[in-house]
Amino acid sequence: MTAMRRLDLQEYVRSDPIPLRAAERDDLSDALTSLTIEPASGVEGAYHLTPGSTVGALDVGGLSVSIRPKLDISRVLFLASYAMRAFDVREERFDFEEAPTLVEALASALAAAARSAFARGLLHGYRTEEEALHTVRGRIRFDDQIRRRFGVPVPVEVRYDEFTDDITANRLVKAAAVRLGRMRLRSAGSREGLRWVAARLENVSLVEFTAVPEVTFDRLSERYREVVALSRLILSHTSFETNRGRIRAPGFLMDMNVVFQGFVTQALRDALRVSDHVFRSDEHVRGVTLDEARKVTLKPDLSWWDGSTCTFVGDAKYKRIRYEHAPNADLYQLLAYATALDLPGGLLVYAQGEAEQETHQVRHAGMRLKIGALDLSGTIDELLTRIDELAEQIRALRGEARHMSRAA
Repeated sequence: MTAMRRLDLQEYVRSDPIPLRAAERDDLSDALTSLTIEPASGVEGAYHLTPGSTVGALDVGGLSVSIRPKLDISRVLFLASYAMRAFDVREERFDFEEAPTLVEALASALAAAARSAFARGLLHGYRTEEEALHTVRGRIRFDDQIRRRFGVPVPVEVRYDEFTDDITANRLVKAAAVRLGRMRLRSAGSREGLRWVAARLENVSLVEFTAVPEVTFDRLSERYREVVALSRLILSHTSFETNRGRIRAPGFLMDMNVVFQGFVTQALRDALRVSDHVFRSDEHVRGVTLDEARKVTLKPDLSWWDGSTCTFVGDAKYKRIRYEHAPNADLYQLLAYATALDLPGGLLVYAQGEAEQETHQVRHAGMRLKIGALDLSGTIDELLTRIDELAEQIRALRGEARHMSRAA
């Protein structure tokens, strides 16, 4: 493996001048669209690099780039895993203060979870196979036998169930270990852990998943929940060949905007004790438009529905802002949501440190636009208590909307 130059960056932090060849600069620009690249004043061929909300690692050209999140790595992994319903929400299963990068932490977490899951042997299950055999096994597929074999007795077209370790859960774990193993990990322990996982799954098919499947668990498979959740998380954010323009680069990249929105949405569902059908994310909202012609569509991050009627609307905002007050554009967006859905107001949820809590009374409209700041630090119990407080604000806003609807 040829030596690569390492670049260690941090989310939203402007780097010192970094010398880059023109090709390296262009490769970075193509591969990391959220990265701001500025020429360093008075230094020929050097640049200041400022990452946006994308964190993780990427091997591009001759550079091995790591972008460390502004939050603790353990907290980032908790937020992302919680959104995927990975494990007991009152537990923080990651403690990687010494991990140099997010990818190193994930590699260690995957290996540790795999050792725990595999302690009683690999999980097996039944998989339906269809083959042409010279002996009968399972059920004969008579239609295929006639169509394909024209009455010839062998081979026989059969369908049977095979009890095997080559099942979706094991395939996910192997694919995740291989994906991370293709990256240039700095820790020998991380590399060894991933090799151990892949070796235990030697007889399991290596699948390059284009869509990451979900796995259901029962009493026998519950021990796999954590390692499968981590594997799904890794596969959802990694790409062996990230194709952007002329760049082909292995990497693990997470958009913290997406992570924050996913956590807030799922945590509020839990606090409000409602389903994803009732408390919807933007991807499940349909038919909300701003104009009478229904040409301007709207996709709020957070919305609570009673059948076809929306009774609360909000947005989750992790993004970096310049001042402590919510940007006008975000308030305009929330105002558009509340107007289109005929609600008396809405809630913007920021990660604390990006905006302060406040309420804006809209002139001539009687609407209230509330700003909530969610502190992501502290213990898990403290964080979920703050979620409960946000949930109470949502209940209050929903109560106002339902009262207004009954009075109309």
